[in-house]
Amino acid sequence: MEKETKNTLPPNEEGTPGMKKSSTGLDENVGGLLAYLLGFVSGIVFLLIEKENSFIRFHAMQSTIVFGGLFVVSLVVNFIPIIGILISLIIAPVSLILWLILMVKAYRGERYHLMVTGKMAEEQLKKMNA
Repeated sequence: MEKETKNTLPPNEEGTPGMKKSSTGLDENVGGLLAYLLGFVSGIVFLLIEKENSFIRFHAMQSTIVFGGLFVVSLVVNFIPIIGILISLIIAPVSLILWLILMVKAYRGERYHLMVTGKMAEEQLKKMNA
């Protein structure tokens, strides 16, 4: 279902196992966590400011796709009477749980791929780098 990979880099100068610095000066696990902090907004910000670290850029792109998509879906659903309210009541806790899981996985240094959006994020990053 989901695919996760551990980051297996040597310790950086501070001794954090498997983490390297990004062009922003943050450890990559902190940058990955911060890419999810404000949903798609922080994802876009990190896509703009991080130029080198693929780990942070992946999490920023996944954050933008996942939470941007959930934002658009919840906006559209709010225009549907009754059923829209029920769907919104489901989207909110699912978004919260997903947000927490993704932040924890990024902080642990895992390049955690959600089923559809993980692959989309990788493909978009390849297009941006080409």
